[in-house]
Amino acid sequence: MAKDYTGGCGCGAVRFRSRNEPGPVVGCHCSQCRRQTGLYYASCDVPLDGLTIEGESAIRWYRSSETAERGFCVNCGSALFWQRKGSPMVSVMAGAFDQPSGLAFGYHIYCADKADFYQINDDVPQYAKGI
Repeated sequence: MAKDYTGGCGCGAVRFRSRNEPGPVVGCHCSQCRRQTGLYYASCDVPLDGLTIEGESAIRWYRSSETAERGFCVNCGSALFWQRKGSPMVSVMAGAFDQPSGLAFGYHIYCADKADFYQINDDVPQYAKGI
């Protein structure tokens, strides 16, 4: 039997379940992600057609650029999703998954834009921009 990957926001108003195994965790160090989370955005992609969300009425979507939007819980403010316009995938914040998640870091993007107060000290690939 396949494992479901579950998670939710901090207050429990939003819960999600993915029937598909999430992709690798990607650390995005761009200025938008840093400003939203305070550090960097650690997320993994899941196919939309395998994702079930309970509590969708508590999700608000913010159009953060011409090509993408970010979903968060209006009750507790938890950042939950990032989605490129028209994509069949949605990025889910890695920290929102229930533990143990079985997730693993795959790589970092937009490292040239990272903040000056931390270092990236793991052994996964780092890219100056997106890939």
